[in-house]
Amino acid sequence: MPRLPWRVAKLVEIRQETATARTLVFQIPGWPGHLAGQHVDVRLTAPDGYSTERSYSVAAPEQGDRVELTVELVPDGEVSPYLLEILEVGDEVEIRGPVGGWFVWRPDHTTPVLLVAGGSGVVPLMAMIRARRAAGSSAPFRLIYSVREPDQRFYLDELANPDPGLDIAYLFTRKTPDGWARPPGRITQADLTGASTDIDSYVCGPTGFVEAAADHLIALGHAPDRIRTERFGPTGG
Repeated sequence: MPRLPWRVAKLVEIRQETATARTLVFQIPGWPGHLAGQHVDVRLTAPDGYSTERSYSVAAPEQGDRVELTVELVPDGEVSPYLLEILEVGDEVEIRGPVGGWFVWRPDHTTPVLLVAGGSGVVPLMAMIRARRAAGSSAPFRLIYSVREPDQRFYLDELANPDPGLDIAYLFTRKTPDGWARPPGRITQADLTGASTDIDSYVCGPTGFVEAAADHLIALGHAPDRIRTERFGPTGG
């Protein structure tokens, strides 16, 4: 299988998501398209020739030659501080992709879907939600989104008015909004209890979160081969 080529990607739009995260919209001539759930590699090259790269999930379905990435700042990282603090509209980076064929949702799927996100793991799941909307799909979707504190939620305005057939539940691990019924804490089996186990599940987030959520789902009777997981380490790379 031939290696995917690096393509020049021009930044054309920036959207602030939280105090430490932004969505970056790139225009990439010759982009071959992608599926919701896939990711790309971003490469930065210094004037002296030193280069470094990181992987980021795509945040929106295929839109011609436009690719959206939501990047959260890792203060001691090599790539995210440059993307969020230095890169400006009109600047260019290199992007390679799309990558991945397992952790994807296709618009022709009609099976009910459970999306379980931990922190910035919501990004590829948001691409699936947006792909569902763009396709006019009626497949039932349920999003369970865990973050430390309320102000760390991505896409808050968009998710405040969910599409028909999309159910959303937030979990907070450290601090909750005033009057929130569920106390702060990590995801539990009770948080994942639903009426049916005949669903496809997608779980994305830090390794510990993903392993705990997948174990809870299996304990509830979900078939392991219908639980698709994507995880990342401390740097989100």
